[in-house]
Amino acid sequence: MMRALTVIPGEKDSLNLLDVPEPPAGDGEVQVEALAVGLCGTDSEIIAADYGEAPPGQDYLVLGHENLGRVIDAPQDSGLAKGDLVVGIVRRPDPEPCKACAAGEWDMCLNGNYTEHGIKGLHGFAREHWRADAQAMVKLDSGLEDVGVLLEPTTIVAKAWEQINRIGQRAFFDPHTAVVTGAGPVGLLAALLGVQQGLDVHVFDIVTDGPKPDLVRDLGATYHSEPLPESGIKPNLLVECTGVTPVVLDALTCRAQDAVTCLTGVSGTGKQTPVDVGAINREEVLMNGVIFGSVNANRRHYDAGAQALAKADKAWLGRLISRRVPLENFAEAFKRRTDDVKVVLDLTADTDGGSSHD
Repeated sequence: MMRALTVIPGEKDSLNLLDVPEPPAGDGEVQVEALAVGLCGTDSEIIAADYGEAPPGQDYLVLGHENLGRVIDAPQDSGLAKGDLVVGIVRRPDPEPCKACAAGEWDMCLNGNYTEHGIKGLHGFAREHWRADAQAMVKLDSGLEDVGVLLEPTTIVAKAWEQINRIGQRAFFDPHTAVVTGAGPVGLLAALLGVQQGLDVHVFDIVTDGPKPDLVRDLGATYHSEPLPESGIKPNLLVECTGVTPVVLDALTCRAQDAVTCLTGVSGTGKQTPVDVGAINREEVLMNGVIFGSVNANRRHYDAGAQALAKADKAWLGRLISRRVPLENFAEAFKRRTDDVKVVLDLTADTDGGSSHD
């Protein structure tokens, strides 16, 4: 038996630390010791019973999709060896599969029958051990042990930037100014990848103190606490990472000619916001604009994200992780603090709060 952080999908506030069976060999050829699991809004929404789906035949779901682990055992021909750092790929293609999944583009699944670790139909990574096949995980550079848990959110923006650049190639494309809305983990990682491309990056968020402004400035980007329309900046590229309706509207309407806007934040529903759709449509048409949405990632984006993290300043990446909480103190991890950026569950921590791999 092993410890695992679980929920009962559909039952609000059912989060619990349970002893569950070790993963069966049928889950995959590579056995992994879990090191860390990052927490995000998706986990909170599952805990609130907004969604979440247990594996077939089970009444609980192991939580956790942002992950980092170390290989315990792997076949000789797998390309992995004992001690390797790995990250499990969250989404797995549907079994039919649809044409997109068959092409390895499961992030663009056409029929919705994919599964996702810790979210939809597959147990997550907030358990002491897990198994998967070698093609369902990515090997990381050993120097990323302290920050490799950031890979999954990095894949989201790696895909966003890939799609932005592909769309830009539709015609003359010479971008220089990029705006990222939101200075949470995804926004900061989006800014990192923008800076790595040599862009003049501007990050917008409402906070005026705490770690976020300094993280942006130390990255070499510019931090703004005023709304985008008040800044006077007209970016060529925008990555919207908040899902907050007024911020989304600003991202749709404040940009340069031929701009490309990528929406990555998932908005809440049920509230009505007055919008002049005709004005937005007119401006997009006359300015040759592009607005598109992006979610999830495939293997290509995991590889790109791993390369981006390997090139980044490890000390800067480490500052994104504001708290590391032992698994048994999971309830404390979900209590939001004003200076939180990314909270991580440490699955190797001793009972005294230390870590077995420090």
